[in-house]
Amino acid sequence: MLNLPNLLSIFRILLVPPLVVVLLTKFEGKEWWGLALFLLASVMDFFDGYLARRQKQVTRLGTLLDPAADKILISAAFISLVEMDHSSGHAVVPAWIVVVIIAREFAVTSLRSFAAAEHLVIPAGYSGKVKTLVQIVSIALLIIYNKLGEFRHLAPISLWVTLAVTVYSGIEYFVRFGKLILRGEVR
Repeated sequence: MLNLPNLLSIFRILLVPPLVVVLLTKFEGKEWWGLALFLLASVMDFFDGYLARRQKQVTRLGTLLDPAADKILISAAFISLVEMDHSSGHAVVPAWIVVVIIAREFAVTSLRSFAAAEHLVIPAGYSGKVKTLVQIVSIALLIIYNKLGEFRHLAPISLWVTLAVTVYSGIEYFVRFGKLILRGEVR
């Protein structure tokens, strides 16, 4: 059970507290340290799934740990960004957007859990993969918001794109589940 892919997922979860501390503590260069921690955890997300499939080490623990690690990392990063002190004096990441993004994660996870209890699988679709990539890019840009200079406008734009893609992806999961209900596959 504790194969390399699962250890990578566990390590991703263990990176979350240092990430939050770095993002919420005032010291010179915190943005770069926060970015490095976040990107390290994000790259591990790719490798844990890739290695599990390639080395045929997909386990029940891994199928639970990987999405949990994803949700913990993304949620903690977004919540920290709401609180992160930016020199502009205003919130770069409005709390309501973070609530919508995290609510989508809980809703889709609950939906997939319900489907699994019915012995149905709602696999991650293309929009879910795009959502993850867009979230990673957005969080990375938001972490270094103060360091972007003339490209600072990209961070808020990426947040709005993330919100749209995240909501679309969530709706898509519920539509696919609705089709399973209409076909009589859900009791």
